[in-house]
Amino acid sequence: MFGNNSSDIGIDLGTCNTLIYICGKGIVLNEPSVVAVERGTKRVVAVGTDAKRMLWRTPANIMAIRPMRDGVIADLESTEKMIRFFISKVLPRHRFVKPRMVIGIPSCITEVERRAVEESAYKAGAREVIVIEESLVAAIGADISIFEPAGHMICDIGGGTTEISVISLGGMVVTNAIRLGGDEFDESIIKHVRSVHNLIIGEHTAERLKIEIGNAAPDKTIEKVEMKGTDAITGLPRQLEIDSGEVREALKDPIIQIIDVIKTTLSQTPPELAADIVERGIVMTGGGALLKGLPKLISKETGVPVILAENPLDCVALGAGKYFEYAREFDNTRSIYDNING
Repeated sequence: MFGNNSSDIGIDLGTCNTLIYICGKGIVLNEPSVVAVERGTKRVVAVGTDAKRMLWRTPANIMAIRPMRDGVIADLESTEKMIRFFISKVLPRHRFVKPRMVIGIPSCITEVERRAVEESAYKAGAREVIVIEESLVAAIGADISIFEPAGHMICDIGGGTTEISVISLGGMVVTNAIRLGGDEFDESIIKHVRSVHNLIIGEHTAERLKIEIGNAAPDKTIEKVEMKGTDAITGLPRQLEIDSGEVREALKDPIIQIIDVIKTTLSQTPPELAADIVERGIVMTGGGALLKGLPKLISKETGVPVILAENPLDCVALGAGKYFEYAREFDNTRSIYDNING
């Protein structure tokens, strides 16, 4: 009916970044989930990359905000404007039919938060909105055969949430999620630097340290990086050198929490599926999975092989964009479950 005038869109509405996948084109947008608005009027000044440059650097009349927190919408109006802006960048301005949108969401969000995601997408111009758990779409994006009768474990570490699920026959057999991710890594570095060195640094500096020398397991080479911040006592600018061992110590607590959730999920997994996971391994997706040494540490702590997905940052967007290719199999799976449950 809609032919070439309709576009199916997959969206990874992330705490840190928003990615958009268009069927037939692949990922066409990857920008920070940041909106800059005028105070009082709420007029949008910048969105995405341009807005991120303004974080903590805006004059009194402009406010740069991150409308997504812990994987959910914290500011409904700004999220709607952000989605609308991103869609206008990747789709023709004059199109006959509104697009269908598939959005990956954390399984730990409430029904109210789920409806907020749907509402934002409809207001941004969608004709149909499907929200689906991030574990499922991340597994599709990682090319996991989720519809076969075998157990697959996926660990998706995003900016605001970490979700660990065991998937079989197109459904989540066991799933656990915590509101902890890459942002918590940054926050842990900020707290450590202030408490140990009396130096105040911003999110951007903490993120740079995490990317450049962040690590979860001891390495043979100790790397060092210089950083600048504000002295917490004098209030004056100060420079400091920090090494990778100290950053690893700063990241210890959130990493332990993630490993504990993985162990809990494994303990809740039926024995037959657990055997499959030991054979196939745990697949890691999301930006947090790129932390140096994390897959190795998780494998050591659980005794299960850990595989990093080919494109961990893109998996949720890729899987959401490919959802309609698998929609019939999802419907068949639901029918089977409905018949079993009467």
